[in-house]
Amino acid sequence: MQNIRNFSIIAHIDHGKSTLADRMLELTGTIEARRMQDQVLDRMDLERERGITIKMQPVRMNWNYKGRSFVLNLIDTPGHVDFAYEVSRALSAVEGVVLLVDATQGVEAQTLSVLSVAKQLGLVIIPVVSKIDAPHARVPEITSELSLLLGCDESEVLGASGKTGAGVADVLNAIIERVPPPYQMETEAAVSTRRDHGTQGLIFDFGYSDHRGVIVYLRIFSGKISKGDSLRFVAANADFNALEVGVLMPEESPRDSLVEGEIGYIVTGVKKPGIASVGDTITLARDPAPGLPGYYSPTPVIWASVYPESQDDLPVLRQSLERLRLSDSSLSYEEESSGVMGKGFRCGFLGMLHMEIITERLRREFNMDLVVTMPTTVYEVTHMNGTVEDVYAPARFPDDGTAKGVRELWTKIDVMTPPAYLGAVTQLLYDHEAIVGDTETLPDGKTQISAEMPLRELMRGFFDKLKSISSGFASLSYKVIGMRAADVVRLDILVAEELALAFTRIVSRRRVQHEAEAMVERLEKLLPRQMFELKIQARAHGRIIASRRLSAMKKDVTQHMYGGDITRKMKLREKQKKGKKKMLARGKGQVDIPHDVFLKVVRES
Repeated sequence: MQNIRNFSIIAHIDHGKSTLADRMLELTGTIEARRMQDQVLDRMDLERERGITIKMQPVRMNWNYKGRSFVLNLIDTPGHVDFAYEVSRALSAVEGVVLLVDATQGVEAQTLSVLSVAKQLGLVIIPVVSKIDAPHARVPEITSELSLLLGCDESEVLGASGKTGAGVADVLNAIIERVPPPYQMETEAAVSTRRDHGTQGLIFDFGYSDHRGVIVYLRIFSGKISKGDSLRFVAANADFNALEVGVLMPEESPRDSLVEGEIGYIVTGVKKPGIASVGDTITLARDPAPGLPGYYSPTPVIWASVYPESQDDLPVLRQSLERLRLSDSSLSYEEESSGVMGKGFRCGFLGMLHMEIITERLRREFNMDLVVTMPTTVYEVTHMNGTVEDVYAPARFPDDGTAKGVRELWTKIDVMTPPAYLGAVTQLLYDHEAIVGDTETLPDGKTQISAEMPLRELMRGFFDKLKSISSGFASLSYKVIGMRAADVVRLDILVAEELALAFTRIVSRRRVQHEAEAMVERLEKLLPRQMFELKIQARAHGRIIASRRLSAMKKDVTQHMYGGDITRKMKLREKQKKGKKKMLARGKGQVDIPHDVFLKVVRES
């Protein structure tokens, strides 16, 4: 156990984490040069295209240091805040982290949020400045910034380049020197208590294979797990047999057993969704141990409806969601029906990036043509009779004045921006109903703004607007902090005086007029003209607040006439007008909204 080092790399998106991992694998000989490719640990095409890590990937490396052979277990983690819980579980499985900061950009907001988790867990932090070979690298400045941030000497801050490989060997040596082996820091009492509990392994990620079922990635905290053992998921209270155990180098390499301190995988054979989950504990079924602390079931914070473009694909969509849930326990869904779109699924996600990833995987991996509605958050509605209901769908939200109170999720956000963009960022925060708190100037000259904001406003394109107004230099991190009173109303759209539930949405009271005008104007352009004059109206506060009229199709009923008195033509036109009124009176003025109109409204919103 003394030759094992378990560590992770934490960094902001595009700070060179995957590239550094590539050089580590190359330098340690874990992957042969002929099989080497960029972003080895990013297995999904989506990860490679976006340059981000979505699924965590453990890997075992061997490195010789001062004549001794050491085992380095790296857990490559996602850096986005949507996956904060998964990152916290991965960090719980290691003793140290490499804090990687881009020499051209400096410390970013998301880096600080993950760093705070590492500090709370008491992990050893090794600061590294990456991309030291870049033309605009500010190595001395960033080194000074990191030393101030961590309270360490500048000589402890390392420099490395994932592109050229410079300094990577020094990083590997520092991991061996500074990161303690498993349990070195434990007291005798802690060792005794841990071993009294029996066998415990922490699941920090899992995948799925059609033939072998769920494959869990775990850190063994105590005891030993061997091939053929009867095991148990503690939180799910489900038993299974270990069909195979082993380590990842980075391909699966079977072993007879995994012992305490090691990181590896177990093939479970489980093919039922909802059994395996990140943070759960695996123990022996014959001698069960209690679960490790820190586990909870991730709760969706945003919801969106997903429909197949063709209703014939509904069974395929259901099977696809079931399959994705086998490798992503944080995805939740339930079947629902819409008058316009037919049947589909109401899906819960951890955040906007999580939603984008899931829908994109459905399109790519399962060849699904999808319609995804505007995401909404959950609202806690207190009715007049005192009952409390969680409302996820806008169509089920009560009319204005019919509920005693409404509460919504709020977030605490931290924005880091160069001073030149401070005014524009502050205005953006105001436009999105943020309550601005402390403003701090950081050692590198950047300004950090702390604020609180409704989650619904964060979903309203805040991140894209922030990147746009700051030319990409500002960064954002956020966390959900709980429920607060909401000042929102339900906005209904009426087409030909009939309620179109598919267009209903929940909006801020202060923006309802703007949203109403924009919606009816968009529909005026998209809806096909009818044989009668078409009213398009937006309703909120119990009244119509925006309206457009789409003129009727005009058939020239006098085209066969020529010459003569004008009154002959006027009589025919009057007869046509009366006929249209009669058609409306008989209830034939209803409009079937074309499927492609709904599609365009959703995509343009």
